[in-house]
Amino acid sequence: MPAVITGLGVVAPTGIGAAEHWRATLAGELAVRPIDTFDTSRYATTLAGQVPGFDVGEHVPDRLAVQTDRWTWLAFAATGMALADAGYDPSAHDPYATSVILGSGSGGNEFGQREIQALWSRGRKAVGAYQSIAWFYAASTGQLAIHHGAKGPCGVLVSDAASGIDSLGWADRAIRRGTGAVLAGGTEAPIAPYALTAQMAGGQLSTATDPRAGYKPFDRSANGHLPGEGGAVLLVEDEDAARARSGPAGYGVIAGYASTQDAHHYRDTAQDGRQYARAMELALQRAGVRPDEVDLVVADGAGRPDADAAEARALCAVFGPHAVPVTAPQGLVGRLLSGGSALNVATALLAMRAGVIPPVGNLDDPDPAYGLDLVREPRERALGTVLVTARGQGGFNSALVLRAPGRPAAGR
Repeated sequence: MPAVITGLGVVAPTGIGAAEHWRATLAGELAVRPIDTFDTSRYATTLAGQVPGFDVGEHVPDRLAVQTDRWTWLAFAATGMALADAGYDPSAHDPYATSVILGSGSGGNEFGQREIQALWSRGRKAVGAYQSIAWFYAASTGQLAIHHGAKGPCGVLVSDAASGIDSLGWADRAIRRGTGAVLAGGTEAPIAPYALTAQMAGGQLSTATDPRAGYKPFDRSANGHLPGEGGAVLLVEDEDAARARSGPAGYGVIAGYASTQDAHHYRDTAQDGRQYARAMELALQRAGVRPDEVDLVVADGAGRPDADAAEARALCAVFGPHAVPVTAPQGLVGRLLSGGSALNVATALLAMRAGVIPPVGNLDDPDPAYGLDLVREPRERALGTVLVTARGQGGFNSALVLRAPGRPAAGR
């Protein structure tokens, strides 16, 4: 049976909880601001999307909080919301009926920063034992699986910004192989001195000091992206299993997924967009959907002229110029690595439920040369089929087709 998404948990710069995130996104509230967790006076990039008012004590047991990093705290919070939203209690099911498969891009940065500073200032004996597990890119998956007693097939996908979509593709695969429910998506917390330095070394960050001049997908003034923290966790269930437990109808069905590789230089985007377009085409083919049946594309929106142009070429190759509405609301929050594509999927599902397309974030002067129908204001439209796309450094391309609940399934 198809995999249906029955629960959403969002922890983002636009707010904690799906409702607050959706409200801020529709209102176009820019959530990028000066970094306030450390002194950035010697850094070229000083802006980021930061989650406001997050209280770890509300979401993570004390004994786990001291063992884990902020990115895992955010995953615990988003997971708790997703489970509550779906009315799903893992302890009420066979342990092997629930899995955790998350995306990851950078691991435990703040925890690692503290331990590195302890090593430099006080020597190796000052480094705590939890450093070995808190920074690890699979830490959130492992801690959540242990905490919720989830013994089904668990894993982590590491494909930079494409990871969130990839985790949902693997969740769909796990459902089709017999797992009843999967927690998927991803969160990130890459705003610490060494993490920011590593991102700056990639040469893709904006150096703007005004948030309005920073991350601007598809804008003539695009000058690179800004980092951000947060993301989303989604509960994916076997549709029959969800019905059997009288669960919610769900936000949407995973109808098709595909990923490709450019085998391109890890710092650059393949300019032809050929493999990116191929990922979209494969996802549509597996969903049994024609390009003219897609109601919306939630795009990667890298916010660099070369990358945006390459994405526009790929979209026009698949759909034709101006053939489908395109949005990239992540311009409001920054680029959240694996959390970004997971958040975009959550936003797409909320748009499908509301029948409203959110606009491209922080877009003032769209480049007409791209040939895209870029959404500038909230646009009411019935959304039966939505394509969410993402790219990651190193040549990763991923695409996910979502279908509204109750819509007849196409052959796969």
